[in-house]
Amino acid sequence: QVQLVESGGGLVQPGASLRLSCATSGRTFSANAMGWFRQAPGKERELVAAISWSGDTKYSADSVKGRFTISRDNAKNTVSLQMNSLKPEDTAVYYCAAAARPWTIVPANYIYWGQGTQVTVSS
Repeated sequence: QVQLVESGGGLVQPGASLRLSCATSGRTFSANAMGWFRQAPGKERELVAAISWSGDTKYSADSVKGRFTISRDNAKNTVSLQMNSLKPEDTAVYYCAAAARPWTIVPANYIYWGQGTQVTVSS
């Protein structure tokens, strides 16, 4: 059974940092693009960051560019999202996802999903 399990969410103050991790099991995703999405209340789910199968190509949404960094460790079957300088508008449920191809930023190509982890940024 394929599983993606996120961890690392929580409640932090503006300006703080968090590191989200996603552990995969059930199959290897070393040949697949991985991404982090988020969905805030009342808003559509959006792609925050993506990384190619090799880690050589990355994408960050404009809203997080310079603050969030995605990385992966194929040997450990994990993908991470380092989030710095967090803002209240970063509050959302964050989802880890795996794509059906080596590289893509098209949300419809992400077909395996975790259950999500809540990130709340508030003073």
